[in-house]
Formats: sequence, C-alpha cells, structure tokens
Amino acid sequence: MATIKLGGNNIHTVGDLPEIGSKAPDFQLTKEDLSTATLEDFKGSRVIFNIFPSIDTDVCATSVRNFNKRATELENTQVISVSRDTPFALKRFSSANDIDNVTNLSDVQTGDFGQQYGVTIKDGAFKGFHSRAVLVIDTDGTVIYKQQVPEIGEEPDYLAALKSLL
Repeated sequence: MATIKLGGNNIHTVGDLPEIGSKAPDFQLTKEDLSTATLEDFKGSRVIFNIFPSIDTDVCATSVRNFNKRATELENTQVISVSRDTPFALKRFSSANDIDNVTNLSDVQTGDFGQQYGVTIKDGAFKGFHSRAVLVIDTDGTVIYKQQVPEIGEEPDYLAALKSLL
C-alpha cells in the first residue's frame, strides 16, 4: 500500500506499483470505441503508462497533452493513458485536444487494472479513482521505471520516465 497525498492530506492506494524487473500484469481495458485492449496488443513495443484519476482535472489533462507531444520523439514506444473515466469522456477529450499520439484506455468497467497495478485509491475524496503514476515497460513487458506521484495535484516526472527508455 502506498501513502500519497490529496490536497496535503494522506490517502492510500490498495497496493504498490509493480516492481522494477517484474513482468507487467495483463489487463483488459476499454478503448474509446468500446473494444477491449490487453497488454498483448502492445507486445513488441515499449510502453509508457500514464495513470491518473480523471481526464476532467487540469493536471491529468496536462499530463496527457505533455505525453502526446513527447511521444512523437520516441521510437517503438506507445503511450497509454489509463483512468476510471468513461471511454466517451476520453474520446471527447482526445477530439477536443488533438490527441493522436496517446492511446486512452478506461478501467471503468471492472477496476481490475487499478487493483492489479496497485493504483486504486482506497480512502479519501478520490476513493475508487486511480492515483497518479507512471510505469514504463520494455518490449518484453518488463517494468523498467515506476513513479507513484506523491501528491495527486502534482505532475509526474516526464523526463525521468523518458530517460528510462535511453
């Protein structure tokens, strides 16, 4: 369980991010077109997971925009944003913000991703949402970088995530 902050107050997640060197857990998430995405769909690519509470908050939206911009510079790397938002909200945001280098996936149907990746918030005002985190996996699905952002209102360390791919 990770202790993080929301507005300076301690809150907790259901677990911890997968360890560096471990295999990323498989998942079933919903795409914007309501089809299902799994980890297997990204096999052979490096993946940056941008995990956050809701696309309808400023910091979450900023993180998607920043990763969308930086993704154009990355070889064989896909950026996946994951939240508990509906696929409709993610699609609306993508369309309104010209997001075309990030795949937005929803964990709204089951919440299993949040449980398996240890990011579901278990108390406080954001209970049930995902915490803000970044996870990077290599082409074999092995975790090579992780960051549990300590304060929900802070942006992730984009440069550290990108440096893990060098």
